[in-house]
Amino acid sequence: MLDTIETERLILREFTFDDITDLYEYASNPNVGPNAGWTPHKNICESEAVLNMFMRNDDVWAIVYKRNNKVIGSIGLHLDSLRSSVKFIKTKCLGYALSYNYWGLGIATEAVKAVQKYAFDVMGLDLLSVDHYPHNKRSMRVIEKCGFKLEGTLRKARPSYDNKPMDIVCYSILKEEWKEINKR
Repeated sequence: MLDTIETERLILREFTFDDITDLYEYASNPNVGPNAGWTPHKNICESEAVLNMFMRNDDVWAIVYKRNNKVIGSIGLHLDSLRSSVKFIKTKCLGYALSYNYWGLGIATEAVKAVQKYAFDVMGLDLLSVDHYPHNKRSMRVIEKCGFKLEGTLRKARPSYDNKPMDIVCYSILKEEWKEINKR
């Protein structure tokens, strides 16, 4: 069970069945999914399947905008597939998606910083990784603002939403680096 996290403008909480309409609204927008590697949802049934997965896996928060109490995105801590065989380090891979209507407001950065704090202070992780497709410059800016260090580009490492092999640009941040940035 995920803890609820609150920031100045956001509540990060577990998804519930009541979130289906909001999830479909942002996940059906053609600008959102392809940047994160998935096909825009064609109908509410696709969103329902994803919602069920979010609730079953228990590793994704709903991003709720306090001003209107609307779910405007998701953010999660997933298996770090590049480091999953390394047993002496506790790590997760960060992933997020945000409603197109809320791009450019600093919301993704606010959510990522809150999850970084949770990952290092509550979960006791040693390292947090994140990646993006090379064309996703908005995500790159969020990642850089949050102090992640560029590791490099893995060529043809992940399929795109339309199943074409894509490069991914990889970053990570160590707990010590995060502490130094935040003077903890």
